[in-house]
Amino acid sequence: MNANTTMPKIALGAWSWGSGVAGGDQVFGNHLSESELKPVFDTAMGLGLNLWDTAAVYGEGSSERILGDFVKDTDRDNVLLSTKFTPQIASDSPDAMQEMLDGSKERLHTDVIDVYWIHNPMEVERWTPDLIALAKSGQIRSIGVSNHNLDQIIRANEILGEAGLHVSAVQNHYSLLHRSSERAGILDYCKEHGITFYAYMVLEQGALTGKYDSAHPFPQGSGRGDSYNPHLAEIERLTDALRSIGDRYDASPAQVAIAWAIAKGTLPIIGVTKVRQVEEAAAAAQLHLADDEVSLLERLGDETGVNTLREWEQDMETSSRNS
Repeated sequence: MNANTTMPKIALGAWSWGSGVAGGDQVFGNHLSESELKPVFDTAMGLGLNLWDTAAVYGEGSSERILGDFVKDTDRDNVLLSTKFTPQIASDSPDAMQEMLDGSKERLHTDVIDVYWIHNPMEVERWTPDLIALAKSGQIRSIGVSNHNLDQIIRANEILGEAGLHVSAVQNHYSLLHRSSERAGILDYCKEHGITFYAYMVLEQGALTGKYDSAHPFPQGSGRGDSYNPHLAEIERLTDALRSIGDRYDASPAQVAIAWAIAKGTLPIIGVTKVRQVEEAAAAAQLHLADDEVSLLERLGDETGVNTLREWEQDMETSSRNS
């Protein structure tokens, strides 16, 4: 990580930026232009939220391209860039990881990536060693693994350790509806080894913001609509509690859900498409929940009975080494 740049409590996600396969239009039902997103970027940077998470696969590179167009007009020392190598879209070339990184660097207008991730744990033994040359050549400042179970994280750390490197970050789905990384011991492992745990989908793609309920569903035909609309009735007690606790702090349900993730020792990644969302995220970082509020939210989350495991994920509690 850039030694001159302070790590914020929240990362901002650009998964919903761009379009195409795995892009914002198909997954989120969004249709956003650069002119709409530039004020979002500028506001975030002004508020000190300078850690941006994206991936080569998001919108087939269009998320990185939009973010990069903003980064090129910014002092690079003031922005932290997190992007990912996705094995599923890798070429058959022996230099597949280097090639994907080169594409990301070009789109992001940078020579170095602050956090570079293996996006999915496909063939841990094959792909993890390829990170070593990238790190030792200074092209990436720190190494992350995403969607890995505990065995896979430990194995990646062993492989990197042989070269004097280590896993610096883990990025998994983690929310009030999906705490399998906690139950599997991944959060504890990260704390014990000084690894930053990035929590993605903390707001369950909007399902925990209070904006959507059975009377106000997600856009039909979007990936998140297909995933969450059938369960909106079951999570209303949880979103009601988020709203009630928020009223005590003059905060929104989304801010309370973000504050919960921070209280658990994680660094939440919050997808942002509007200036208001950035401002809310910045304020959420200053919100401190009481222990009984954390416990209540977790009990209500468990009681929903809703399983938000997505098609690209493994159940961290039941999965075994798959390398």
